[in-house]
Amino acid sequence: MYNNILSRISSEFAGLTKSGKALADYILKNKTSVQYMSITSLADASGVSEASITRFCRNLGLEGYNELKLSLAIAGSPMSENNFHSEEGKKGYIEETAGFLLKKNTRAMEETVSLMNRDAIEKAVRLLREAHRVLCFGQGGSNVTALEAWALFSTVSPKFIHISDSHFQAMCTALCGPLDVILFFSYSGATRELKDIIKISRSLGVKLILITRYEKTPASRLADVILQCGTNESPLQTGSVEARISQLFIIDYLYSFFCRDEAGAMDAREATAQATAIKLL
Repeated sequence: MYNNILSRISSEFAGLTKSGKALADYILKNKTSVQYMSITSLADASGVSEASITRFCRNLGLEGYNELKLSLAIAGSPMSENNFHSEEGKKGYIEETAGFLLKKNTRAMEETVSLMNRDAIEKAVRLLREAHRVLCFGQGGSNVTALEAWALFSTVSPKFIHISDSHFQAMCTALCGPLDVILFFSYSGATRELKDIIKISRSLGVKLILITRYEKTPASRLADVILQCGTNESPLQTGSVEARISQLFIIDYLYSFFCRDEAGAMDAREATAQATAIKLL
């Protein structure tokens, strides 16, 4: 299925509906870029509805849109960006590899800066400051980033809480109220766990700050604040370092702005530093 997805789309083109043909035509002409698009972005670009995209995928025998993106990534068999001209053992290989990765990671942060929205950042910081509790959530690689957020913010405030298990995330959200905030990390912005959390939080008036790559996703429509991270990640690069670095960069600037005007932030940092100083030899 994965290796012949393009030929299958082509072979079934004549029997597709009008919207199906428009979608198939767009995918065949943009098979590389589609791998990096959210379902909402593809719907806008191709001129069809999200429901039409879902039906299109299922008619191809796929579970859904994410499987279509994975199929396109595998069918294209793109060379990994890491497989450039140097070969292992060749003189300068280590230096060239390090330089290449440095450029990729720097580019991820630069793109994140270009996507910064001043109003969104100010609103996010205000919500974090005024919150009774801040729940740091994520799944998979994004859960690791959520843990990083908690680890950093916990040096200045005890109200930041990290929960990794999706069941406990849902349970904790169900006990929240309008004074609580959820800081949710999701590169795609289109996971079942995020959808579940939003459904619960909306009914309780809980505010949600979403850290994501895509501005247009089903979840982004319901988030109170969207902060976009840079760099594209194909389905074959899930959990890439540059994607995580772009999210970490957002955590860093949120933390900096949070501490700048937060009463007692410096005292808290000194207190936590002293508490851990005795652990050092």
